[in-house]
Amino acid sequence: MSGALRLVHTHGDRITVTEPATGIELFAYVYRPEAAWEAPKPYLHPVRTLAGDAVTGYRPHDHRWHKGLSLTASHLSGANLWGGNSYVHGRGYLELPERVGSMRHAGFAEVGADGGRAVIAERLTWHPYDGELWAEEERRIEVHDVDLESGSWALTWTTAVTNRRAEPLRFGSPTTAGRELAGYTGLFWRGPRAFRAGRITGPEGEGPGMMGTQAPWLAFCGEHDGSDGHATLLFEHAPENDHTGARGAHPAHWFVRSEPFAAVAPSWAYYEELELAPGDTLRRRYRVVVADGAWERADIATYLEAHPW
Repeated sequence: MSGALRLVHTHGDRITVTEPATGIELFAYVYRPEAAWEAPKPYLHPVRTLAGDAVTGYRPHDHRWHKGLSLTASHLSGANLWGGNSYVHGRGYLELPERVGSMRHAGFAEVGADGGRAVIAERLTWHPYDGELWAEEERRIEVHDVDLESGSWALTWTTAVTNRRAEPLRFGSPTTAGRELAGYTGLFWRGPRAFRAGRITGPEGEGPGMMGTQAPWLAFCGEHDGSDGHATLLFEHAPENDHTGARGAHPAHWFVRSEPFAAVAPSWAYYEELELAPGDTLRRRYRVVVADGAWERADIATYLEAHPW
């Protein structure tokens, strides 16, 4: 196991979490505002394995607004809190800066590390282009289960988004707007360029056919540039997410690509819009495991059995 994690807060800019035995910076949580066209929002980058290999991409040439691991809202009541061009059915992706909004840092409720855990609890506000307050978010990122022997560590990302408008907030995606196989919104990971053509694995399937499917977890394995070996990222729904909608929640489907780039998102609104009434709160919790090596389905099953929610 690992020793006490080290957390450093550079106020107004970022928070870094480091594993002390190896000296590896596991990630930087960057919350300073960036370019308006890219829909400013906090993000994690670079995220690294315990061996020190980066497993996130940042401002790639194809989508400058893709930044590591972040929470996004690609289609929100006509606004674009995703960044870049906006998809309009029948016209494609258009440069519409008046649609691009932001998720703004409002303050921290807790920032600290205690032994093998670290916590970043943040308050954010969501805005369309004109700056009106549309939503308030309470976000909590917890680092835990750092295991040097297995070469893995985990973070839990919890979000609670409350509608502050006098009318419903409608969460959608390019697919709800008419584009096939583009249901991205919500928590979104962009992998490094080297992870293109990586392996996608789910509980009962494998490969690009996992796009748009439902499953409690999904894993992506890629091979590094610059150093030998692979890394595996495991994305998992918390039980209360009710990702299939069996208990009445809005169903979630996986957005996942290995071509032309590596990306994973447990989409909030893949096929159908999610409507959030005034004053209501959307709550979701996810676990992301970052592991050295190419994990097979049996390795993932062993990990999940040893680390229940």
